[in-house]
Amino acid sequence: MKLEEKVAIVTGGSGGIGQSICQRLAQEGAKIVIDYHTHSEAAEKVKQKIEQAGSEGLIVQADLSKVDQIDNLVEQSIDRFGKVDILVNNAGLEKRADFWDVTEADYDLVLNLNLKAVFFATQAVVKHFRATNNQGKIINISSVHEELPFPHFTSYCASKGGVKMITRNLSVELGPLGITINNVAPGAIATPINHDLLNNAELLKKVTNNIPLGRMGEPEDVSGLVAFLASDEARYITGSTFYVDGGLLWNYQEQ
Repeated sequence: MKLEEKVAIVTGGSGGIGQSICQRLAQEGAKIVIDYHTHSEAAEKVKQKIEQAGSEGLIVQADLSKVDQIDNLVEQSIDRFGKVDILVNNAGLEKRADFWDVTEADYDLVLNLNLKAVFFATQAVVKHFRATNNQGKIINISSVHEELPFPHFTSYCASKGGVKMITRNLSVELGPLGITINNVAPGAIATPINHDLLNNAELLKKVTNNIPLGRMGEPEDVSGLVAFLASDEARYITGSTFYVDGGLLWNYQEQ
């Protein structure tokens, strides 16, 4: 197994893409810290699946907009497993609104989780890496919208654009320490957040018409790449974004 004896923190690990990442990393032998904010029952189900895969899981509740709770997440992970080797910054959200209607509260909600939390979770884990001389790995779940405009989601695009530059900048700063950092940027993925889209045939057709491969992606399409980037097979890859979008980025037309 590629990740045997490794310990991975997955933020937002209780559902959607995060759940798939937890399961896949566990299948590769990693012990998993499942961070969640509100859905404890979903986190428990993920933990059960991790154990069914023959690994160990730890559930930690955290509001990632607060740095002290991020620090506590990392501390609990180290207390339980003795170390952290991999951080997957997966937690995120979006808020739809015309630009002129965006509220300060919604802007802060999106930027705090999608950008601030990535910055400080990475900082907390890098401090641990440096203290233990661990050449660890950081993987951010970004979005095609770090590159692709998305009308009515300007705060979301700004947050993902910020993640792109954090990744590029830290690849230079952390490279001499042997720490790698990369982005996985999904396009349209069939997760519960897209429930309304998946159940609206007309709207779904508009979306899939923009995707050269002609279908929505599956969470496993993302988690498989994350498992590769977390492994030693990706040891010479850093500062890169990998688009998991069926070709959407190069074919998108606003309709």
